[in-house]
Amino acid sequence: MGAGHIEKLIDEFAALSEPGTGVTRLGYSALEREAHAVFARELSALGLTVWTDTAGNTVAELPGRVEGAPAIGTGSHLDSVPQAGRFDGIAGVCAAIEAARAVVSSGWRPRATWRFVAFAAEEGARFGQACNGSRAAAGIVSPPQLDALADAHGVTMTEAMRAVGLEPGRIAESRWNSEEWLAFIELHIEQGTVLEASDTVIGVVDAISGSTRLLVRLDGVASHTGGTPMHQRQDALVAAAECVLLCERVATDATHHGTRVTVGRLDVHPGSITTIPGRVAFTIDVRDFDSARQRRTAHLLDDRFRQICAERGVGIDTTIIGDTSPVILPVDLVDTIVRAARDLDLPYRLLSSGASHDSQQISRITRTGMIFVPSVGGLSHVPEETTSFADIARGTDVLVRAMAAVDAEWGALA
Repeated sequence: MGAGHIEKLIDEFAALSEPGTGVTRLGYSALEREAHAVFARELSALGLTVWTDTAGNTVAELPGRVEGAPAIGTGSHLDSVPQAGRFDGIAGVCAAIEAARAVVSSGWRPRATWRFVAFAAEEGARFGQACNGSRAAAGIVSPPQLDALADAHGVTMTEAMRAVGLEPGRIAESRWNSEEWLAFIELHIEQGTVLEASDTVIGVVDAISGSTRLLVRLDGVASHTGGTPMHQRQDALVAAAECVLLCERVATDATHHGTRVTVGRLDVHPGSITTIPGRVAFTIDVRDFDSARQRRTAHLLDDRFRQICAERGVGIDTTIIGDTSPVILPVDLVDTIVRAARDLDLPYRLLSSGASHDSQQISRITRTGMIFVPSVGGLSHVPEETTSFADIARGTDVLVRAMAAVDAEWGALA
């Protein structure tokens, strides 16, 4: 595959960003829709049929030789977290574009339908819920849920979608029919150090971690820092600090090996140097490959937070803002990707993904596989995030070969 064209595309997508350090292209923003327009332009130029569904996902279709054949798909997302790098999600979208280009330019026509997808709003940075586009494709998003999710400025997901020309009230229409699908394979950067440390080009993902996300609100009493004795304070921030440290202790104890707990956002009010914090809101992200332990941990933290707050005279309210189970990817598709890497003489290894991905939601609809390519220094969700264009091109070679193998497999059975 052409590393040069991949680089050009990634540069074009990176330019679609809010001003400042890194890339900021939030879900359901005008910039995200501009990025989807670039994706649509590239696939339309190849002669594919392109459409956008009611959730904001952009889909391009290459019909197969067999009329009405089910689809083999690939793709990823185009939104980012604030001050992100250039590769998260984008690498997989560029791989999809290059895969389509390779098939069309070769003159070879697959038996099955091939679809190339750019998902909307994968990152949970703006509204707290990740993978909204792929969740809609999986049929697990409803208009009332969109109304209940709001960003830091109070804009609901429904309002944000309408503002960029989408139709959230018809989001059920974006659901994929499982009978129309054979498989979906997503290329993504690793966002870790395993591949680079082992000098391996291709990661074949065998499992994706689950995630339970909580929004915790603490209500103390705001008062003057000089006039309120220490023993009379109901300091919401001190209670929150205890909660944050508890998260680390729980995640690192012997009974939670493999559990990761993160406080990623903490808002303090009124935010004055001379006022005791009266209100604090923070987020909790619990990740695990064991679904029972994942939810048990979230429940344990909530219980312990309440104890801390009771001791300090601080009120607490906890809301679950996201809950996704771990996924074990199908062995047959894992083996198909392994064979593709082996046939191309590329070093590969099996590994699990601690991050959530659109493929996790699409696994509710069809067989799903994932290909990882190395992240330099393991950095992601930061401006320094880097993956070599050559590695993305090699990963795309594996992707096309794996999709062709699924196509041939189906053709032999059809």
